[in-house]
Amino acid sequence: MTEDEKTRHVAAVEAHGYTIVENAIEPALIDELNETLLRLERDMNVVPAKNTFEGHKTVRIYNLLALAPVFQRIPVHANVLPVIEGVLDEGCLVSSLSSISIDPGETGQPIHADDQVMPVAKPHAPFVCNSMWALTDFTEENGATRIIPDTHKWDRSPTYGQHYDSIPAEMPKGSVLIWHGSLWHGGGANKSDARRVGIAMNYCAGYIRQQENQQLGIPLDLVKSFEPRLRDLCGFGTYQNLIGHIDKKTPAQRLLGEHRDFKSIWDA
Repeated sequence: MTEDEKTRHVAAVEAHGYTIVENAIEPALIDELNETLLRLERDMNVVPAKNTFEGHKTVRIYNLLALAPVFQRIPVHANVLPVIEGVLDEGCLVSSLSSISIDPGETGQPIHADDQVMPVAKPHAPFVCNSMWALTDFTEENGATRIIPDTHKWDRSPTYGQHYDSIPAEMPKGSVLIWHGSLWHGGGANKSDARRVGIAMNYCAGYIRQQENQQLGIPLDLVKSFEPRLRDLCGFGTYQNLIGHIDKKTPAQRLLGEHRDFKSIWDA
């Protein structure tokens, strides 16, 4: 991604609450991700959660970084992470990484905002920025994510379960939808005869708690194999050389034996 492309996408998120990066994901990676998700679903006997939010005909697999090496390529992807860093900052974290496969017959997910459980007055600067990777085409018929543009600027969150007019974020396979955490949105109804497959790669600012506990959910021996940027994204660094330290050391230094230099904000 060029600097001009990054600037354009970040500006779109600021202006309208979302952007779509087309042709973001290389075909070989898409194939490997689809194959791995099907294998995990079979091997782990994953079934729908059967509630109104997660769906009755939607298969979700959580904590993907702990399950297969291919998922390590997602949080640091060069066509996505720069936009996230532009919306949040370079101290952002992986909040959660999961798959969302909507099967035929699924109804629409209630419209919601991803930051609405956080007790902060709206509108506010973004501290959540999420993305949806299209591993199949996303169409209105098969359940493309539904969005309400500009709602990230509103002074409230939606009432759960209430109907709101929305539009489908249609995009071809290999695209990535990126949105401000305050944007009103929800998964669409799948009225087609085929599964809609996406990966929800969610990020948060480095100063708030992650949705999935990456430090406890991923075995430390596995984290040791991660590239340094991915370790930081999972919370094994610090934010602004202060938040998250352990006795003035980064978690990576203390728990993983990493030897990168660290000075706290007060030592700078």
